[in-house]
Amino acid sequence: MAKENIESLSHSEGDNVQPQLATKNSFFLRFRRILILFAHIFAFAASLLLAFTLANDMKIRRDWLFGLYPSLLVILLIIKIIIFGLFNQYRGWWRYVGISDLVGITGASVLSTFIAVATWSLSQNVIFIRDFLTNIHFRGLLEVEQNIFILDMFCTVLIMGGLRMVIRLYYEEFRTIEGSRVKRILIAGAGNAGEALLREIQRMTVSQYDVVGFIDDDLSKQGISIHSIPVLGTVDQLAKICKDKNIEEIAIAMPSATHKQLRKIIQVCQGAKIRFRTVPSITDIASGRFKVSQIRDIDINDLLGREAVQLDLDLIKQFITDKVVLVTGAGGSIGSEMCRQICNFNPKILLLVEQAENPLFFIERELRSNFPETPLKAIICDIADKVRVFEIFQKYQPQVVIHAAAHKHVPLMETNPGESIKNNVVGTMNIANASDAFGSSNFVMISTDKAVNPTSLMGSSKRVAEMYTQDLNKTSKTHFVTVRFGNVLGSSGSVVPIFKEQIANGGPVTVTHPEMKRYFMTIPEASQLVLQAASMGHGGEIFVLDMGEPVKIVDLATELITLSGFRPGEDIDIEFAGLRPGEKLFEELSIKGEDMQTTRHPKIGIWKNIVVEREKLRMFIDELVGVAKTQDHQKIVEKIKQLVPEYIGKPQNSAEPKQVHQNTE
Repeated sequence: MAKENIESLSHSEGDNVQPQLATKNSFFLRFRRILILFAHIFAFAASLLLAFTLANDMKIRRDWLFGLYPSLLVILLIIKIIIFGLFNQYRGWWRYVGISDLVGITGASVLSTFIAVATWSLSQNVIFIRDFLTNIHFRGLLEVEQNIFILDMFCTVLIMGGLRMVIRLYYEEFRTIEGSRVKRILIAGAGNAGEALLREIQRMTVSQYDVVGFIDDDLSKQGISIHSIPVLGTVDQLAKICKDKNIEEIAIAMPSATHKQLRKIIQVCQGAKIRFRTVPSITDIASGRFKVSQIRDIDINDLLGREAVQLDLDLIKQFITDKVVLVTGAGGSIGSEMCRQICNFNPKILLLVEQAENPLFFIERELRSNFPETPLKAIICDIADKVRVFEIFQKYQPQVVIHAAAHKHVPLMETNPGESIKNNVVGTMNIANASDAFGSSNFVMISTDKAVNPTSLMGSSKRVAEMYTQDLNKTSKTHFVTVRFGNVLGSSGSVVPIFKEQIANGGPVTVTHPEMKRYFMTIPEASQLVLQAASMGHGGEIFVLDMGEPVKIVDLATELITLSGFRPGEDIDIEFAGLRPGEKLFEELSIKGEDMQTTRHPKIGIWKNIVVEREKLRMFIDELVGVAKTQDHQKIVEKIKQLVPEYIGKPQNSAEPKQVHQNTE
């Protein structure tokens, strides 16, 4: 039941009738401008005829019909054909007529009337023109009263505007072909975006949607109708409206809505099998680039994402531009996004260091396609291999090092304890020492919120790595800084894609604990803030990114199920499996407090910590690395506690909890 495919608007049920419609329209498309010109000539003739009829008490008389009318028509046709052409009236697409078209018609009509009246007045005062007109049998022109021209102007606007509206009405109301399955849809937002969405739906050649109504929290809009579609109520009444009206989809037409407003709509509809869609930005709608095919499914990023990050681009340019930049873990979620962001600032060369060949292959291929001007070098390397690391640094002499490589999966590191030390500690030491030895100007280590009062080997190993680089900064010309942040949405192996997979498989969705909370940030936002913090650092700082408010994992699961069009607890179950070794109920990451100092960027703080003496630090690290080779969890925990007293290690003699496919990276 959870495997139902979501069809896109660009591949609707009625697509098979499109070739037939295209064949029928091919003749009109080929000769469109000629047909439009003849339509204008017909309308000009009709408007002048109507003007004469109105001026003569709705009576058609032979004297003006066969005398003055044809004489004046020739003059007006010459003037109007030219003026309407200058106003680009023969290029319009009538099925999409709007206010701007009416303004163009009015402007062309007014100017045509002005020229016609001027010509008529001139003919009254210039003898040779009057004689010329008389000789060519246009005597009646000299007797025309000005009200004919005024009436003709209004009739031209009326007929030309009406003709365009008839064409639009034909395509929107009478030309629509019913698809095999018309969905009942409700539009959330009765503003400009909602009205534009309704018009786009009505213009569709193949009918896919039955727009039942609007909802809007603006009380002044309650009870009104937009294009005959009523505003049915507010967001708080949404669940009842959906049930009463049998709604299948909700299109959220509020491009400027906050993430909290979007979440409210989703939460109100929990328990209803409804698909949620959203529209592009209001700028795209207003500019005319908005199409129904651009409506997309609402993603969890829309609900958990935050406002765009404001960056000091000049500072980042100074940090990156024309420099040799090396990124470790370049094939990972964070590392690959770091590479994308760095390419925007034109590095001299970007070195992609990665142990896994497939992720490295794909990110190199992507970057070469999207940033062809950026020199790249893909390098296979295990950062725990000191010889290989130093060889790379000696060859390329990187100036800026972004160290994103790390083992990050908490439960896996608990069952493979020595690997977290080898990769996260030894690997970091190798990269940091090479940066120091070969004179890199900046070293940026990407850390985690799990290094704060750690309860896991992964978190504590990252804390040891922080301590080592911070200590190295004391005597090195390289500026070593660390940047901490929490979970990123959609990263490899993280909770969101795993939940989506479980939903697609029909459930259940597995959550470790009903009270578990995590901070979330989008990958681009995290990467941008890392660059910003790195460019601000002078060496020795541990920067902490503002992650906003923590989110309950069970709420995240519920919202993902709802977004997928299913009912939590009915169509898709949520199961709790208990905390796994090393996991916390909540993470500690805040840029406010006595242990934090502010920076000039509102989303970046600096953690004030107590520095350990170098001799003691390095002695304990050497002992830790030696113990790690034994893969003895208890001995490794005991040794880490000597370096990180706040670490709370748990023995591995308890029964294994039920397997949960959820990463709390």
